Amino acid sequence: MTYQETLAWMFVQLPMYQREGKVAFKKDLTNSIAFSKELDFPERKFKTIHVGGTNGKGSTSHMLASILQEAGYKVGLYTSPHLKNFTERIRMNGQEIPKENVTAFIEKNKKFLTAHELSFFEMTVGLAFDYFAAAAVDIAIVEVGMGGRLDSTNIIQPEITVITNIGLDHTQFLGESLPEIAYEKAGIIKEDTPVIIGEEQLAVKSVFIRKAAAVHAPISFASATVESYPTDLLGEYQKKNVKTAVAAIRALQGFQVSDTAIKAGLLQVVKNTNLKGRWQILQEVPKVLCDTAHNAEGLAEVFSQLRKEKYVRLHFVLGVVSDKKLEDILPLFPVDAQYYFCKPDIPRGLSEVKLQEKAVAYGLLGAAYPSTKKALEVALLNANQQDIIYVGGSTFVVAEII
Repeated sequence: MTYQETLAWMFVQLPMYQREGKVAFKKDLTNSIAFSKELDFPERKFKTIHVGGTNGKGSTSHMLASILQEAGYKVGLYTSPHLKNFTERIRMNGQEIPKENVTAFIEKNKKFLTAHELSFFEMTVGLAFDYFAAAAVDIAIVEVGMGGRLDSTNIIQPEITVITNIGLDHTQFLGESLPEIAYEKAGIIKEDTPVIIGEEQLAVKSVFIRKAAAVHAPISFASATVESYPTDLLGEYQKKNVKTAVAAIRALQGFQVSDTAIKAGLLQVVKNTNLKGRWQILQEVPKVLCDTAHNAEGLAEVFSQLRKEKYVRLHFVLGVVSDKKLEDILPLFPVDAQYYFCKPDIPRGLSEVKLQEKAVAYGLLGAAYPSTKKALEVALLNANQQDIIYVGGSTFVVAEII
């Protein structure tokens, strides 16, 4: 198969949560364990840092990778979802996995993948671990896909476990309350392995302390530290992620990471890892910015920063996925803005017309457009030089315009 045929097979034959939603989600580690055995346990051949949480886990993972690269290590980075290209999910020192590696891996393991009906995510995790093992990385930063306890990545025995924070997201899978979600996220805390909790949240603090005590894992809360460093990631919310990343590096044993490497790594996250979509400014006049924030906690952080910007009028290019709880996020959006409703170009995308209808109940007014690009095109025509256009609501909306 060609690379495109390989991706088509991965996307279509075996469901992909990113595109399909609930039907593609498997709450079970059986396949991941079986595939690891088939691949001769690649995840045991390199050291890892496991990063979970509701918001900030992607940014924190990229920060950790950048810092360790600056310290001179060969660093693997596994994240999800991708924005533009599948190969973004698997990187080594910032370089995406070659397409031919993807094709060769799927071809070699296709019989097993088919027989065991592995999900898209399960096979991708196997691919990442196999690639990192073959490349003999010094350490890999592994971002949890969803939850933690039963996530496909949770077969690793990391040096450090990181949980950024807890918010109400993916409630149909992880639970309706913060403590329920925290229980799932806490499932990545391992025996005698230091765990760094990014934010000290009263609603869930005890969940993490109990789990850490049960497995004798030293626990610390990064938000309690006063240490702070600048970063090239522009969102103000990144200050929390910086603290979390630095706390994790400080707790990491067996690696020599100087303060100079920490500073350089945090200032060159984009250059070292090619991270996109986090308070990313696409143009200055009129200012167009995008952010992948898509749940209440993430959006609240973004809007807090947006309120500090200077502008005459705000324009929102907004699209969401169909399983999003609109009653949780729409009240956060400002009513004194112009909206351009659109549908992300994936099966899970919510119809732009349905989104427009729901938004009216919250005083959010605007027209509906058949695509994200068309919505942005009209927003650019309507905006004057002093306005701001914000593109977001979903990772997939951002992916279509960067």
